[in-house]
Amino acid sequence: MSDFETDLVIVGGCGHVGLPLGIVFADRGARVVLYDVNKAAVDLVNDGEMPFDEPDAPDVLRRVVASGALRATSDRSEIGRAEHVVVVIGTPVDEHLNPDLFAVPAAVEAFADQLVDGQHLVLRSTIYPGVTALVEQLVARLGLDLDVTFCPERIAEGKAMVELGALPQLVSARTERSFGRAEALFGRIADDLVRLAPEEAELAKLFTNSYRYIKFAIANQFFMVANEHGLDYEHIRNALTHNYPRAADLPGAGFAAGPCLFKDTMQLAAFNNNNFTLGHSSMLVNEGLPLYLVSRADDRYDLSDKVVGILGMAFKGESDDARSSLSYKLKRILRFRSREVLCTDPYVTTDDQLVSLEEVLDRADVLFVGAPHDRYRRLAPTQPTVDVWNVFGNGITT
Repeated sequence: MSDFETDLVIVGGCGHVGLPLGIVFADRGARVVLYDVNKAAVDLVNDGEMPFDEPDAPDVLRRVVASGALRATSDRSEIGRAEHVVVVIGTPVDEHLNPDLFAVPAAVEAFADQLVDGQHLVLRSTIYPGVTALVEQLVARLGLDLDVTFCPERIAEGKAMVELGALPQLVSARTERSFGRAEALFGRIADDLVRLAPEEAELAKLFTNSYRYIKFAIANQFFMVANEHGLDYEHIRNALTHNYPRAADLPGAGFAAGPCLFKDTMQLAAFNNNNFTLGHSSMLVNEGLPLYLVSRADDRYDLSDKVVGILGMAFKGESDDARSSLSYKLKRILRFRSREVLCTDPYVTTDDQLVSLEEVLDRADVLFVGAPHDRYRRLAPTQPTVDVWNVFGNGITT
C-alpha cells in the first residue's frame, strides 16, 4: 500500500492535455489531484465543469468529481502528497523560432521544494531532445531520490477521451525500476505500452507532429497547384484515394495550425542545427496559405471596397481552441486588403470582437472559411466564398 495520500498529481492539470488525462485516470480508479495556477479553471473543475470543450469529457468529469476521485487545487503542497507527479506545461518556441530548452526544468525547479524521496516524476510535455537528461541532472543536484520518466502525450484535441485508452502509450526511462513504475501507472489506462530510451521518445514525439505537419503541407501545396489551373483539389483527392490504400492518408487542404504541429516542427529543426529542409518548406507552405487565399481572392473580387467575413476562428473544426489559429493571420491580412473584416465562431469564447453568424452572412460581400465547423455545411451563402476546407463542396477556385 502506498504511503502517499493520492496516486497522482498533474502539474498544469486543468489544461487541454492534463485535464483529460486526470479525468481518465480518475475514472479508472486512481486518486487524482490537478494542480494549476489558473484559479478560474480550478474552480470550474471543482464544480464539475469543463474549462474548454472536449467531447465525452463533461459527464465523466462530473462523475469523478462527485465521487471524490478527482479534485483541482492551486495549493503547491499537494505536489508532495502524490506518488506520481506528472508535468504537463506548454513548451513554445519564441518569435525567432527558438525552443525554450529550460521551460520544463525551470518548472520542476520551481516546485522542487515540494518533491519528496520515493516519488515518480513523469514528464508529459513535448520537449526538446535532451530535456529529460537536464531534469535528471537537476534531480541529482537537489539530492532527491526520484524515478524520472518521459511518457509523451499523443492525443488530438477532441479525441482525448477515446485516444488516451486506445493509443499505445510510449514510456521511457533509464532504469528497470523507473520503467516498471511508468508501466504500472499508464497500464491503468492503456493495454499497449511501448518502451524507448528517453532520447528516442523525445524524438518520437517530435517526429509524430512534424510528420503530420509535412503531410498537411503536401496537401496544401497540391491544392495550390490544382487551384492555379482552375481545378478542384478535393475532387481530385477523392478520386485518387478511392479504394487505393497507398494514398489513403492524403489529407484535404486546410489551415495546419494549433499549439503543436508548427511549434514541434521548429523544435525538431532547431535540434538538427536548422538542417530540416522538409520542415522549413512545410512551414512556408502552411503559413503562406492564408496570404495565398487572400491574394487570389483579391485578384478576382477586388477586396479593397468589400466587407469580408470569416467563418470560424478556432484552429480546427468543432473546437473552441483559438491558440495559434491561422484564422487570425487570415484576419490580419484581410484587414489590410479589405474595407472591413467580420469574424464569427460558435465555440470560441475568448474573443470579444466576434459577431454573430447572422451578421456576417447579412453584411459580408465575400466569405472565407477559417474553421470547418459542421454547422457551416448546412449554410447556402449567396456571396462568393473562399473555401479551402471544401465545407460547401464547391472547390475553391478563385
